[in-house]
Amino acid sequence: MSTWRRTSRILLTVLVTAALATGAAEAAPRSAPAAEAAPGAVVGTPVVRGPVAGTVPGDPSAPDVEDTHPWLSTSTDLAAAGYVEEEFLLSGEADGYSTTGELLASDVPYTTRVIVRRPADPGDFNGTVLTEWQNVSAGYDLDALWSPEQILRGGYAWVGVSAQRIGVEQLRGWSPARYGRLDVTGRGRFTADELSYDVFAQAARALRTREGAAPLGPLRAETVLAVGASQSAARMTVYYDHVLPRTGPVFDAYAHIVGPAPSRKGAEPVFHVLSETDVRTPERRADDDRYRRWEVAGTAHSGWHGQEYRRPLLDRDLGSAPTYACDRPAFSRVPLHHVIAAAYGHLVRWAERGVRPPTAPPLEFAPDGTKARDGLGLARGGIRLSQVQAPTALNTGDNSGETFCVLFGTHIPFDEGRLDRLYPSHAGYVSAIRRADTRNVLSGYLLPGDALRNFREAVGSGIGKH
Repeated sequence: MSTWRRTSRILLTVLVTAALATGAAEAAPRSAPAAEAAPGAVVGTPVVRGPVAGTVPGDPSAPDVEDTHPWLSTSTDLAAAGYVEEEFLLSGEADGYSTTGELLASDVPYTTRVIVRRPADPGDFNGTVLTEWQNVSAGYDLDALWSPEQILRGGYAWVGVSAQRIGVEQLRGWSPARYGRLDVTGRGRFTADELSYDVFAQAARALRTREGAAPLGPLRAETVLAVGASQSAARMTVYYDHVLPRTGPVFDAYAHIVGPAPSRKGAEPVFHVLSETDVRTPERRADDDRYRRWEVAGTAHSGWHGQEYRRPLLDRDLGSAPTYACDRPAFSRVPLHHVIAAAYGHLVRWAERGVRPPTAPPLEFAPDGTKARDGLGLARGGIRLSQVQAPTALNTGDNSGETFCVLFGTHIPFDEGRLDRLYPSHAGYVSAIRRADTRNVLSGYLLPGDALRNFREAVGSGIGKH
């Protein structure tokens, strides 16, 4: 079968998938949207200023703001996709909370920033905003869930919120002219991120306004998702479990990625996506009508895709990207971001129409409490992308060594002899990729566009050729 005929079959799968997803999805009563939810303490709407002048290439140390640029400004060609990147300053008065939800202070002044990447034309906007709690585990703001191919293709707006002290302090030192007025500590009174929960919520409130310096410009947000990875997911868990019950809701749903998720069953649905690295016990919260958990075999907490995207940006903005000496070859190549992108679509339908996402099999555990593995060393169970189901390398969520190595997973390519035994022909390898991806698309774990990319990469590879 020719490459083009195979491509046509993949495209046909796209149409079949859309029909199946519409007809077979399990429906549940829709929860009340944020504007109609039970009242609590009112979340304030901050004053928005911007967009802040300055674009890449800029000089962070320049005394004039227009000569600087935003921290980790994307290298993605946004203009080619009909997108723009803009940065705004948000100022308001936030309440402070403990990690168990006690109100510690009220109306504490703050100023922070949000970075916005959105369609320029409202007609290209799908109506959903991915509002990311910027991760600060590395000591600076990190847009861990910025996945440009999937986000741009889907027509989402993405907004990164600087909610925590360590990220804001790094910004202030990196570019005093641009960020010197930022403060989320109440001038040093609250240094344990007590204000972060309300700052994050107020940023979402600002996204719903279209007056003045609106962060989304001419776009109208229909669905606002809170998304966070790792440490940010942990902060969002505190917010959902302990702060949200005391306040008025502003997010329509939550995506907790490679980190903790709420234990409370609330009105807003929660999607929990974990890499192989993050699944450490067979004990799990059960799925229900407000919670869904997916576990993805072969993936790492921090894998190759994000590392490769950020390396040139960190070279530019820090002088050099960090390097690591791990005990085994690092950074799983299994694309967790493909599954995350599929989860976003399900979460939107869940929030908007009450259509529950599909369930997924969990990763399997051996009797000794370790993750069960097959003869190739690959994890058993879980969502199995084609990179695991038709493998060309050992990709796992495990590693060890210095600093963050435990989070990077492993990638060890198979030697030529093993590849020849697994795939005696190129057509056989391509067929294995197509079968695995078709199953995942039909199951709702993979978007057709990512399946098509995998197919093209398989066709262009040398696997099975002698």
